[in-house]
Amino acid sequence: MRRACAVAALLACGTSAHAGLFDDDEARRAIIDLRTRISALEDASKAQGGQTAQQLQQLQNALLDLTNQNEQLRQQIAQLRGANEQLAKDLSDVQRQQKNIAQGVDDRLKRVEPQQVNLDGKTFMADPEEIAAYEAATATLRSGDFDKAQASLGNFLRRWPASGYADLARYWLGNAQYGNRDFKGAIVTFKAFIAAAPDHARAPEAELAVANCQIELRDIKGAKATLADLMKTYPKSEAAVAGKERLASLK
Repeated sequence: MRRACAVAALLACGTSAHAGLFDDDEARRAIIDLRTRISALEDASKAQGGQTAQQLQQLQNALLDLTNQNEQLRQQIAQLRGANEQLAKDLSDVQRQQKNIAQGVDDRLKRVEPQQVNLDGKTFMADPEEIAAYEAATATLRSGDFDKAQASLGNFLRRWPASGYADLARYWLGNAQYGNRDFKGAIVTFKAFIAAAPDHARAPEAELAVANCQIELRDIKGAKATLADLMKTYPKSEAAVAGKERLASLK
């Protein structure tokens, strides 16, 4: 009986020990499984972290490429701006040169093209050189240099005999001759002026000047005839009034 109890007790002990061993294996397997899962998670995390790092590196590379492209674009824009500024300067230079050329052409044309002149109610065309020569000659006369004025006006009439200035040039030539006391020459010139332009505003003055020249030459008879013709031809002129007084003073 005691032996049976002992065996039963041993059996009971053995069963209890086996149950404890079974629990330890389960726990061990659970731990191993957990560790495996943790390791897998860590590996996945590392893999994901590597992928994230790779994506980040790609983004950084793309950003660097964009930065480089932006810098290249800035350089190209700067070059284009420089080129545009140079083109603008070149264009400005060309336009200025064209303007200077055009101005030069205009100036040359003005020196050779006839110009319209209005003088003593008469309108005509004259070359620039012709205008300059006439103005220079009459300016010399106004300065009182009768010798030079007589030469200049004579040269003018020889060079431009059909000029619109010709009538007045003859009138002023007569005055220059009178100033030089070339009374005979002045009479010829004044009469030529009157014959060419009898309706000219200065024709009465020219006829009075002829009479004055005749008086200087002691040709009183001729002077009286000239003064009488002056009062008859140009009765309303101031020269006729002066001629009447001059005629009255002659003996």
